[in-house]
Amino acid sequence: MVARMIDEIGGEKALRDLVEEFYDIIEKHPLGANILKLHFRGHGLNHVREEQFNFLSGFLGGRRYYEEKHHHMNLKLMHAHVPISQEDAENWLTCMDMALENVGQSGASVERLRTAFRRVALVLVNDLPNSD
Repeated sequence: MVARMIDEIGGEKALRDLVEEFYDIIEKHPLGANILKLHFRGHGLNHVREEQFNFLSGFLGGRRYYEEKHHHMNLKLMHAHVPISQEDAENWLTCMDMALENVGQSGASVERLRTAFRRVALVLVNDLPNSD
């Protein structure tokens, strides 16, 4: 039996802690400033904290809350309206790395998770104009 990534990081509680820590960093760290601004153009941080947990649960092999609610798990579709630069993607990844470290996540499974996050973040980079 193949272990689910969500189980390898400690289950839903650990995932919730990671998402909360990530968005706490986004709110406070200078690297999160543009990501924060982009979220405030949408539904705000409370919304995105919950939706990221919902998405990542399914992404990591757990319950697919996001799909149950929205009937898809298409990240490109979710972000189609959001201007995402290479710098934004790298800043997101750096902030996620900080969150992983802050909540005590490490080891081979977390390195696989970082690789998956990098692949997805870079796929989301687009050429939409940033309308400040």
